[in-house]
Amino acid sequence: MLSIGEKAPDFTLCDKEGKAVSLSDFLGKKVVLYFYPRDNTPGCTRQACAFAESYDEFRSIDAVVIGISKDSVSSHVKFAEKYNLPFILLSDPEHKVIEAFGAWQEKKNYGKVSFGTVRSTFVIDENGIIEKVMPKVKPDTNAAEILAYLKGEK
Repeated sequence: MLSIGEKAPDFTLCDKEGKAVSLSDFLGKKVVLYFYPRDNTPGCTRQACAFAESYDEFRSIDAVVIGISKDSVSSHVKFAEKYNLPFILLSDPEHKVIEAFGAWQEKKNYGKVSFGTVRSTFVIDENGIIEKVMPKVKPDTNAAEILAYLKGEK
């Protein structure tokens, strides 16, 4: 997993409208980049809805929220429409960006070993440098913790 102080790797992925979005598009702003396993699963839905509920607060401090999973663009469209998600969702079906940030890891579930996305969040500063790393976050508290951090409360 990438560390604090490292330059975040630039990338370009498609958003829920199929438009290409690059990390470098947001230089000059704080970026909250969160990786999640799958659209429409209970934990991922709670996490996304928490970011949506706090979206105006993130915008008020000039922070951009971006969620990335390996789901397809069409899956993101349905997910965003179903839960009124106002922030950017990016599709990484080959998990290249997920891997570049170190969020693609071995997982064990009921004795079965597989690889998948580990729910993790990065705060990237205005110059593209990682300033906070939160590996293995909890879906219910992640948005509030990041917002408190950005407001200097934590």
